[in-house]
Amino acid sequence: MPDFKLPLSGDVIQAINPWNWVFQPQGGQFGLVNINLGRSANPALEQRILDEVGSYGRQLGRIGDALEVLLDNIKLEKLDAGERKAIEDFRFQLEQVKRVKEQGA
Repeated sequence: MPDFKLPLSGDVIQAINPWNWVFQPQGGQFGLVNINLGRSANPALEQRILDEVGSYGRQLGRIGDALEVLLDNIKLEKLDAGERKAIEDFRFQLEQVKRVKEQGA
């Protein structure tokens, strides 16, 4: 079934920024805060993934969930002190994320 939307029914995004009209032809960027998340080999594909799959946070959250399952099911006795510390730090960070999510809900 095709995606059909009536006018003014959502998913309409248009950035109206007069500064872009002036500075965009020269390729410059002007603003009080400019955030550059890095270069992408394929920005259109990256945007599509963000729109259709999930935000960076959601993707990282799922990776963290999967790693937590693996860590709970493997033997960690053979790790040296530095490796165990890295695992402990990662688990601590996962717990912090869970706490923040619970506070925000």
